[in-house]
Order: sequence, then C-alpha cells, then structure tokens
Amino acid sequence: MAKSQIFSECDLHRGDVCSGRSDIRVDRGGVCVGLRHHCHTAARRSDRSSRKTGQYNVQRCKAAGAAPGSSSGKTPYQRCSSQDSLDEQAMVDYFKEVEIIQRSGDAETQEEVQLKVADEGEQEEAWLMEAGLATLFDESASDGEDSIALLSTLTRTQAAAVERRVETLKQTLRKRNKPYSVPDVREIFKPASQSKDEAESTERSGSSKQEVEGLGNGAGPGTPGGGADAETDINLEVSFSEQALTYKEGLKVTQPQNEADDRLPDFRVSQDKTGQTRVGDLSAEDMKKVRRLVLIEMSALFDTCGIEVKAHKALKVRVRESGLFGVSLSTLLEQDQRRIPGTKVPLILQHLMSHIEEQGLDTEGVLRIPGAATRVKAVCHELEHKFYEGVFPWQSLKQHDAASLLKLFIRELPYPLLTVEYFSAFTSVLKLPTKKQQLQALNLLVLLLPEPNRDTLKALLEFFQRVTDHKDRNKMTLNNVAVVMAPNIFMCKGFRSKISEQQEFAMATGTANIVRLLVRYQNLLWTIPKFVLNQVRKHNMENQRKMHRDRAVKKLLKKMAYDRERASDKQEKNTEAEGGFMRVQAPQFSKVSMAVQLTEDLKASDVLTHFLSQERSPSVKREDLCLYEMGGNIKERCLDEETYITALLELNPSAEWVIKSVQH
Repeated sequence: MAKSQIFSECDLHRGDVCSGRSDIRVDRGGVCVGLRHHCHTAARRSDRSSRKTGQYNVQRCKAAGAAPGSSSGKTPYQRCSSQDSLDEQAMVDYFKEVEIIQRSGDAETQEEVQLKVADEGEQEEAWLMEAGLATLFDESASDGEDSIALLSTLTRTQAAAVERRVETLKQTLRKRNKPYSVPDVREIFKPASQSKDEAESTERSGSSKQEVEGLGNGAGPGTPGGGADAETDINLEVSFSEQALTYKEGLKVTQPQNEADDRLPDFRVSQDKTGQTRVGDLSAEDMKKVRRLVLIEMSALFDTCGIEVKAHKALKVRVRESGLFGVSLSTLLEQDQRRIPGTKVPLILQHLMSHIEEQGLDTEGVLRIPGAATRVKAVCHELEHKFYEGVFPWQSLKQHDAASLLKLFIRELPYPLLTVEYFSAFTSVLKLPTKKQQLQALNLLVLLLPEPNRDTLKALLEFFQRVTDHKDRNKMTLNNVAVVMAPNIFMCKGFRSKISEQQEFAMATGTANIVRLLVRYQNLLWTIPKFVLNQVRKHNMENQRKMHRDRAVKKLLKKMAYDRERASDKQEKNTEAEGGFMRVQAPQFSKVSMAVQLTEDLKASDVLTHFLSQERSPSVKREDLCLYEMGGNIKERCLDEETYITALLELNPSAEWVIKSVQH
C-alpha cells in the first residue's frame, strides 16, 4: 500500500483516535505525534517486505477498528496532483526530519504562541495601508495625491481587488454602527476614467485579448509568428491576474500537470529589448512603489482564481537582543554590519554554508543525515560565545553537524523567514490551477518579502541548488532537498496550529512542493515583471504632472526660468540623439562623459565595453560596472547588459545615462 494510503487509513477514524488515546500529544506544528508515530512504526515494521513488492502492509491504528474496505461515513484522503511528484520514500524522509526536529529539544523551549487571523475589517485596513491607499478610508492620511497617482495605473483586475477590500471595509463599519468616511467604490476611480486608463494600460503593456491569445499560442515579443512554447513561456508584459482571468474565461488551453520527480517544466522568460529588471536594480523609492503594486497584483491574482487568503496578525514573542540563534534577522544584520558594512545575509549563515561546501558537497546525505544531537547542541553554545571573537575552531566542525546547525538557525528565527503576513499566501500557492500561475504567485510573494528575508532566502536557495548540482554523488535530488528543508522552513518557532492528520499530510506534501518550486525556479523569482515596472513609470509621470500643476505661482515661475536655462542643454542632448549619439556620464571615473553612437543593435554591454576602451587607466573590473537609466519616468535603474538602448529610449526619451561601479 502506498504511503498516502497509510495516512488515509488512519485518517478514516482520525477523530476517534485523537480523542480516544491518552498518548497523543501535540508537537510544535500542532501535529498528533502519537498517531503519526504509530503509523510510522507500522510502516517501518513492514518496510523490509514492502521494498520487495513495492507496497506497505498496514498495521492499522487499534482505535480505527474497521476493515480497509469498510465504509466509515468519512471520505478517505485523496492525493492531489501536486503530490504525485513526491514519492513515498520522500515523504517518509519528511516525517523523519520532523521527528529529528522534535528530538533536538528546541521545540520544547520555545514560547507557546498562537497565530491569529485579523478581525473582520482589520485585514482590509491593514491591506489598504500597506498598498499605499490609506486615504480610501482615512481622509487625514498624508499620501492622498500619491494614492490617486497609484490608482490611475491599475488594471481592471487590480482595480477590482481594491474595490473588493474597500467595499468589505465599508460593510464592516456599517455592521458596527460606526461612522465611516470610506468612499463609494464607484467614486474611487472616477477622477481617472477607468475605461480610458485601462485602454492606456492595455496599449502600453500589450494586454489585449488578441496579444494574450497570441502569446498563448507561442507568439511573443521578438518572436513573430510564434516559436515559443505556450506552456513554458512566462509573459512578464501582461498583468498575471489579467492572464489568469483570460485563462479562467477559457481563452487558453489547459496546461498538463506533467511534472513527476525532478522533471519540472523548463519555464523561460520572453526576451524583452528594454531589458529585465532584477531585485536590487531599482532605487529604494521606486522599489516602494513596486512593493505596493505587487501587493495589489498578488491579491488580484488570488481573487481572480477564487482563493481567499487570510492574513495573520504579527507575532508578539520575546526576542533575544543579541547572539546568533533565536535572533531576528534585522538584529543579526545590525550586529554583522558593524563588523562588515554592507552585509545582507547573516554572517553565521554564510559561514555555515561555506563550511559545508568546503567540506565537500559530494558527501552522501548532506542536509538529510543529522549530526549527533548532543554534539550539535554543544557546538551551538560554543558558536554563541566564540563566533564574533573569531576563535571558533571551524576545522573541527563535522559537515553533518554544520548542516544541522544551518537548519536549526532557520527554524529558530523568532519570526518566520517567509514572514507571518505572507505565510498563508505561500501555503496557498498550490491552490492556483496551473504551474505557471503558481510560479507567478511565488514571484510576487518573493518581491513582497522584507529585504533581509528576501536576501537570506536567496542565499539559501542558491546553496540548495549547489547541493542538488552534486546529486549524482550526494544522493540529494531536488525532491530530497525539498522534503528535508520544508519542515525547517514551514514549522517555524512560535507557530501553533492544531490540525488533523489529513491536513498534516496535505501540508507536508504541499510545503515540500513549494520549496521544490522555489529552488527549481529561483532565477525567475527575483525578476520584477515588466508590467509592474511600466506601472511604476506611469506612477512617476502622474506624480510629476501633479507636482507641476500644483506648485505655487512663484515656484512655478522660478522653475520655468530654470527650465529655460536647461533648454539649451537638453536641445544639445536631443541634437546628439537626433544625430545618432547618446551622452553617457561617468562621474566616478576620470572620463567624466563620452558620446556613443546609437545603432539598432547597441546594447548596454556595448556601452560599457566602449567606456573601458576609452578609459586610460581603468581601476575597476568589467563585471563591476553597470550602466544606469536615470530620470525621466524612472528614478534609477541598473540595466541588464542585454538591454537595447534604442528600445529603451523610446520608452524613456528623457532619461540620462550614467556608468557606475557596483558592489556584488
């Protein structure tokens, strides 16, 4: 019998077992340990014979009392399609990891905390505030003009997501008989005609049904007549929620879910002549706008697919103010940055990953085989006292002990790596109907993470990828890494959620599959979709128009004089552009500026190469240089080296071009 059937059998009489056995206790994830242990004991007892036949002989829970084929009035647990890719042995490894976590003792010392869902109305208020739309329920909010500019950029699905939350908030306040100033949803988008804005947005991003259908059939930007695989081509130019709506309306062919074992689809991003934008390429000001738009888009995507995601309140736990384990990421980075400025990933985590790699990633069962519990505990204590002093004896640390410490670090974080706010959204990703939509949702959620969490997650995923690159020797396939790391990432310190055995198994397979997707497609997840960047550009232009329109007469006249003074300079620049040249600034270097001839094939990489050929004494390496797009409808953007300059000039004709040295 398959592993899933073992849990189905116990689940048939889950209620009787959990209420009728005195040896049932709830572990750190709210799991019925006694029941699960009984099932695992049965599985291990029959393991030797089962490996010959490919089946498990189930020793059923005594409290069940029913034959395997009997009807108990309860529906057996059914495997969902996402589970089919994780085999029986992989899930055995998952629960073995859970048992290792329990035996390690760290679960018993943690503070008992219950996650709470925000009250009705509170969730909508918090969402609107985070989205930068507080003025929709609080007229005294200071960002009214910015909210109007933001609203003018939204697509129809994004606007619907905002309207839904405003309407819910208004109904909640009405039920409480409280005065409210929440505007009618029909008035929210009145200042900017929705149909007009939607048409502009559609024209700008190429989100018409014809183009969506064309992309679905393999016709994408730069691929006239098709040629791209419809099922694996990720379109970043059209809002994900708009694509989901088109899919829902039946305008696209259903995607097959053929992703057994490690053979997941090779998703790829369509090439864009204006270049891809990664996390870290934009200014902090523009990233703030990105985050607000991504929050709205993420909610719109789940809304479109009919999936409700409940946000949890922030955890209130006692947090250590110093140390290595059980310390918040922000505190750790403050400690580390005092020693090494610019540190983005905790130093202790960097050292543990480096040590495991230096010891060799060919070791069989790395990450899976635990270190000795007593030794790991002793090493943890020693690290706390010697790490920052630089006297910890790394040469004596065993590889499996280091891997156990790495996992301990993750699960001992006082706040989850994936955050309390978006934890439910991460676990709901697999409810989306297609693998492509699941990947799009993960892309949005990664962009929503606070910077320390996002940088730490990125470092971990890159490390996991390096582990799987040695799978032929270490036997750690993508599935193996996913099932071993899922409990450590999702069974976070401070979480208590009493769930049934059926829910536990669904969570086990679900979280393992989410980790699998995060590792497999990590290169796509840190990309800022072009449709979001286009909305940021429009947002900036709206703010500029409002700023010019609302200035006092004196300031306006002063600016007009300044503009006249700049006109000749701008005219000179335009003359250069019209004459087939672009002016590139390099204030950090001896060559302050240079003229580069514009051609249809000119890329950002060509500009950097030309600069180095002109620089007499280059003091920087080629890989440490970046060409920036600055001004116009963007604050600052580090360009992908494959960016075509003429295509970007059409999108942002007022931009200036600056070469800078960047830190990796």
